[in-house]
Amino acid sequence: MNAEPRARPPLANLETVCLVARHGSFTAAAEASGLTHGAISRRVGAVENWLGCALFERHGRGVSLTCDGQRFLGRIEHAFDVIDAAADQWHQARKAPAVRLSVVPSFAKLWLLERLQSLEAGKPFIDIHVTTEHRNADVGAGEVDIALRYGRGGWASVDSEPLMGETLYPVASPEMAQRLKGASVAEMLAMPLLHDSDLTGWRAWCGAHGVSLRPRARDRRFEDYTVVLAAAEAGLGIALARAPLASESIARSRLVRLSDAEVACPLQYHVVTAKREKRPEVLEVIARLHALAREDART
Repeated sequence: MNAEPRARPPLANLETVCLVARHGSFTAAAEASGLTHGAISRRVGAVENWLGCALFERHGRGVSLTCDGQRFLGRIEHAFDVIDAAADQWHQARKAPAVRLSVVPSFAKLWLLERLQSLEAGKPFIDIHVTTEHRNADVGAGEVDIALRYGRGGWASVDSEPLMGETLYPVASPEMAQRLKGASVAEMLAMPLLHDSDLTGWRAWCGAHGVSLRPRARDRRFEDYTVVLAAAEAGLGIALARAPLASESIARSRLVRLSDAEVACPLQYHVVTAKREKRPEVLEVIARLHALAREDART
């Protein structure tokens, strides 16, 4: 029959032995740990009594490890490394929940990235993996957890809810704005119009001014909306500002507003998820997205 193992000394006592070895002095170890000199001495003594040998040689300038102490300290430090590694694996297994979010590049650059830390922060912290792509990620098939899509809503096989509406107004470079000062709508529309792959915004703005927009050779199309704004700033034509999406970017740019009139865009951003999404971390990110969008609407 195996003998019962001897009771191990508390981990705190073993940590104290390592601390004394590191500082070379009971007094220095006491100052570093906030314990008294007597408490340090008692902890070391308890470990020495358990081992049945001295770990330190005491001398006037402090202490030094004995040969037994050196061997024992090596084993103890290795044991602590094993404990730390096990703890790291445990923490990684219980790390913050992650949510995969798909957006078009222009939305990421103009709105999302500046708010990403706010979106992740809070209780609980949620690690958000952002994918930027022009195609519509297949949320229903599990490619991502949330997609932000621009359109009229009502997509098949997914759930969607409006996130952010937009108002539109024309902007141009300072030089072009100076040339168009006091110009009529017809004179403004004689200039090249800049747009991305969707003309809905320009059609809505022109329709509100009684003009039917038709495709024209002089207009310029760019796939990404941020390139549309850059082209306008370079003086290549007139672009539509989309507020609040581009409000901060336009405020930092040289672009000049050409008209006080604003037109509501028929399209807006929607939060799209798989049908009957119930995961708490996904619902929490959606709630935070809505809170940020409401905050923008108030400013």
